[in-house]
Amino acid sequence: MLRVQAGWVYPVAAPPIHDGAVLVDDRGTIAAVGPDTTVPRPEGARTLAFPGGALMPGLVNCHTHLELTRFAGRVNEPTFPLWIRSLRAMKDATTEEEFTRAAEQGVRDCWAAGVTCVADTGSTGAAMQALHALGGRGIAYQEVFGPDPAQEPASIAELTAALDRLRTLASERLRVGVSPHAPYTVSAPLYRASVALARRENLPLAVHVAESPAESELVRHGTGPFADALRARGIAIDARHVSPIRFLVDLGVMDLGGCLCIHCVQADPADVALLKRVGACVAHCPRSNRDHGHGRAPLAAFRSAGIPVGLGTDSVVSTGDVELWREAHAAGLGPEAAIRMLTLEGARALGLETQIGSLEVGKQGDVAVFPVTTRPPHHPTAASPDRLTVAPPTAAHLTVVAGRVVHELH
Repeated sequence: MLRVQAGWVYPVAAPPIHDGAVLVDDRGTIAAVGPDTTVPRPEGARTLAFPGGALMPGLVNCHTHLELTRFAGRVNEPTFPLWIRSLRAMKDATTEEEFTRAAEQGVRDCWAAGVTCVADTGSTGAAMQALHALGGRGIAYQEVFGPDPAQEPASIAELTAALDRLRTLASERLRVGVSPHAPYTVSAPLYRASVALARRENLPLAVHVAESPAESELVRHGTGPFADALRARGIAIDARHVSPIRFLVDLGVMDLGGCLCIHCVQADPADVALLKRVGACVAHCPRSNRDHGHGRAPLAAFRSAGIPVGLGTDSVVSTGDVELWREAHAAGLGPEAAIRMLTLEGARALGLETQIGSLEVGKQGDVAVFPVTTRPPHHPTAASPDRLTVAPPTAAHLTVVAGRVVHELH
């Protein structure tokens, strides 16, 4: 058993508790939450105290690419299409062992940042392997590519083989999913086949969509740098005359409900209404969107519509780190909104809100403790109305997954 006490406890689903504690039982579930004086002290339980810390649910990173951890700072291109091409070439020159080591480092980096659950997309399976080996929590979406319709059978065969390998690693804490990558790398037939496979296998689905102006130009008009690159490969391009989000909805990509739509920067009010109607969720990556020059996603509109939204760091190639507090800052969130989006709302975007995201009896014992400083109440990552603030960037003092300490700052 594990008992953690802190100067402040933020259950998220209940008001903050001054001088509180959390008890996690031997099954890895939360047995008690409350003021320190009311939480039991079982004999033999490991006890940790952080009188100057803020204890909260472990953070949820709704979009990562952990297999790319070793590529931080190594891709510098003036435009997004060129950046994508350069990254692809670098991946092609990387060995399976290097991807595995990178993903393992990525998991540890997440834990050091207080992240206890990740939604990862990748093509190598390294993140799933790393999470399994290290005992992490998350969803590993296996990417599939194939912009040429003629590639669809081969791409699906490759995806099926990868899923067969990875599903042997699945557990209560770790799921495998499917991710047809993006409109500039996936043909309409491959989208349909990928969704059909996910439906048959009851697997979660994630897609990159409406990320860049170049993607919108490709889908709407059949022009721009993505279209030019595809035509240079002999692939016919048709103008769809709709937004990327509308395109995927019309294809039936989001028919499963709960589809995780990554980025959604180029989304207008009609797109927001579509996402709401089909029951989609959004992974918002404000720093990646900003640093690539894509613009700002309509976060306020998503939230007003009641669309589940979580924050993601994207790959370290884009942002340099996996610090979710930086994402909250970049999103301009207020104190309570920052905490909720980093925890319970992120869990809801992944369909995991009944398991994680808040400190409640019976939920999984995923917790993190952060150092606290005093900041003005308007500070975008303030942890409570009491001016207690977790200041970015910051390493977690403690990170716990299902009652197991995975990171402890000494």
